[in-house]
Amino acid sequence: MDEEFRQRLDQRLEQLENRVALLERNLDLIAAGQRRSSLRSLWRRPPMWTFEQYPARMLNLNAFNSAPAIPANAPRIAMVTPSYNHAQYLGAAIDSILSQAYPNLYYHVQDGASIDGTVDLLKNRGDSVSWKSEPDKGQSNAINLGLAGVDCEIMAYLNSDDVLLPGTLAHVVNYFMSHPDVDIVYGNRIFIDREGLEVGRAVLPRHDGKTLRYADYIPQETMFWRKRVWDRLGPIDESFHYAMDWDFILRAQAAGFKFVRLPRFLSCFRIHDAQKTAATYAIGVREMGILRRRVLGFDPTQMQIRRAIAPYLVRQLAYHYAYKLGVLRY
Repeated sequence: MDEEFRQRLDQRLEQLENRVALLERNLDLIAAGQRRSSLRSLWRRPPMWTFEQYPARMLNLNAFNSAPAIPANAPRIAMVTPSYNHAQYLGAAIDSILSQAYPNLYYHVQDGASIDGTVDLLKNRGDSVSWKSEPDKGQSNAINLGLAGVDCEIMAYLNSDDVLLPGTLAHVVNYFMSHPDVDIVYGNRIFIDREGLEVGRAVLPRHDGKTLRYADYIPQETMFWRKRVWDRLGPIDESFHYAMDWDFILRAQAAGFKFVRLPRFLSCFRIHDAQKTAATYAIGVREMGILRRRVLGFDPTQMQIRRAIAPYLVRQLAYHYAYKLGVLRY
């Protein structure tokens, strides 16, 4: 795909998103007059948080191959995968990063002394990936260990059960290089099951910092940030074991860093019974309460949270159906 065609395609996509923005405005007006039961229904099952949206089907990776060229002066990207007893999925995570064929990449797997065959898997990778297997203090600590002292310009972490989509690094780098004022980017996500089959998609509206104070809607596996963010904020707060990404995001927002949602599907979030998100939900509720209290200065009720995020959920619904109906194409 030549540069001129890519620019025309991006312009067309922006025009379509502007049309959706007009639809959002109308939907906001409609939502304002809806009964509370409608808002409760939207809160319970918004598409972006509904993982299994349709029967499992093969994920067509070829649909994501139209990525821009990687510049000759491509900035160095550092990525780490924290892992513990996830040999079943780790290989797919590694392959999804290495297959990007990004020429200036530092990629490291920080394993917490797994006993499920992870070490053998890593040994069999030879020199294709940097790794270390040693006891750690949890996921946040593993991320910090993996990124400590790394010389790079862009940073990210990908959990061992998630995967990048083809062309993600090329899209991210090209955007960062052409938008030097942007500090953090993220994008749309695809939900996959334990077998890697697609079961849903989340198409997100443009970034909304106000909503972010009440709920974390940013897909962590799609998020990349400039090293200057890390240098100013410091590492992941290891006192958080569930909401560490939301804590990092909120600290970045408070520091004035600029976020942008890219109009692309960037990564896949895997749904399975043993995933940490499901296993530690009670811890998550407590940590999210801590963050809301810190940012808002009070403990919001569930009704206050619902009201605060309802406009964003309505916009997300508009994007969801605009994509489903083919008005938006990513």
